[in-house]
Amino acid sequence: MKMPVALVWLLAFTNLLIRGESNNAICKKNFKLEPRPHSVSILEFGAVGDGKALNTLAFQNAIFYLKSFADKGGAQLYVPPGKWLTGSFNLTSHLTLFLEKGATILASPDPSHWDIVTPLPSYGRGIELPGKRYRSLINGDNLLDVVITGDNGTFDGQGAAWWEWLESGSLNYSRPHLIEFVSSKNILISNLTFLNAPSVNIHPVYCSQVHIKKVLIETPVDSPYVLGIVPDSSDNVCIEDSTINVGHDAVSLKSGWDQYGINYGRPTTTVHIRNLILKSPTGAGISFGSEMSGGVSDVTVERLTIHSSLEGIAFRTTRGRGGYIRNITISDVDLSDVDIAIIADGHTGSHPDDKYDRNALPVVTHIVMRNFTGEGIGLAGKFTGIGESPFTSICLADIHLQTRSDSWICSYVSGFSDDVSPEPCQELMSSPLSSCFAGGSIYGGDTAAESYYSW
Repeated sequence: MKMPVALVWLLAFTNLLIRGESNNAICKKNFKLEPRPHSVSILEFGAVGDGKALNTLAFQNAIFYLKSFADKGGAQLYVPPGKWLTGSFNLTSHLTLFLEKGATILASPDPSHWDIVTPLPSYGRGIELPGKRYRSLINGDNLLDVVITGDNGTFDGQGAAWWEWLESGSLNYSRPHLIEFVSSKNILISNLTFLNAPSVNIHPVYCSQVHIKKVLIETPVDSPYVLGIVPDSSDNVCIEDSTINVGHDAVSLKSGWDQYGINYGRPTTTVHIRNLILKSPTGAGISFGSEMSGGVSDVTVERLTIHSSLEGIAFRTTRGRGGYIRNITISDVDLSDVDIAIIADGHTGSHPDDKYDRNALPVVTHIVMRNFTGEGIGLAGKFTGIGESPFTSICLADIHLQTRSDSWICSYVSGFSDDVSPEPCQELMSSPLSSCFAGGSIYGGDTAAESYYSW
């Protein structure tokens, strides 16, 4: 005797969540904010917080001094109230950068105050222009145990000039980010406000054990291609308890660009995202790709509010990307005033150069989305896969959207749906429930429901 579909779903989804405990544990593991045994104020290095004096040298000298405490328990750099104008500078291991309430680290609008660096190897060039790129405002390269926190202090990227240069075609190199960690481990960013980033606000790339929580990220509605948080070829990442309002994607998971990402071969994996309020007028609340050539897998997303956005959840890729997006679980999403609630597009994004392999086909499979509600939705879903590599095992359950159009758009996609309104296209009702779980189970393991699959 078969179980009712709803009960099978419940059992299967429960097992999926149990399997996801390795993801959940990332957020449950609290990074300790124990006081560092040594602390200095940026004032001790001649900094002036009037918003006019350039403090790059003061920050560089302070970090150089604190580096000597790395083997003595680390140190804290304290930034008191004021507006601290600076160009780009590097951090060091075993460091806490603490911004007091009323403290603003103000990015210089002069491009000469930003270092020029080589492109990331998984991208092969700058994102916006071939060749080099501007270094981010705050940088960490091959670091261990770094905390950036405060009493709701602020980073202000003063990005308006960068946005204008991008739109006018007068950039010399690809725009900088506010914070970027490269090949680093045990990173905590918390209790801060980020405003007006030139490009990406927070970009961990090739990193492990990254925890981002209780941040507010904002840019104007018309800021071009400004992203919130971008985990990139990184693992064991937690993003939680935050509000992100940006011009483009609020959270975007990436892993390299075409042949460069394929060759570098580092996926973004084991990620937990929860308790976020997101707004993205020209992008998505949460996106996967389009640069995902190293692969994106084993991602748990839950408890989102997405409003006033172009797209709610987006999966993006294209021919030549290679890589995969798989084993993604998204649940408990509340959408309002969103043009397209769910989109999976196999024809999105450009290529770094003409050396990419057109036969490098991406794989998009085993995507579970459950318990969505929405009002003021334009289109419930748009799924356009690739003919030679269709999107498979797209599984929807308990999704109820009040839409201006009852239509879903589907091509080269297959999946399973249960209790979804408006009713999805036939392609999303073409597969058995067991197809949602690799090997007839939750990504290959045994489940309580497995013995009841007779589809």
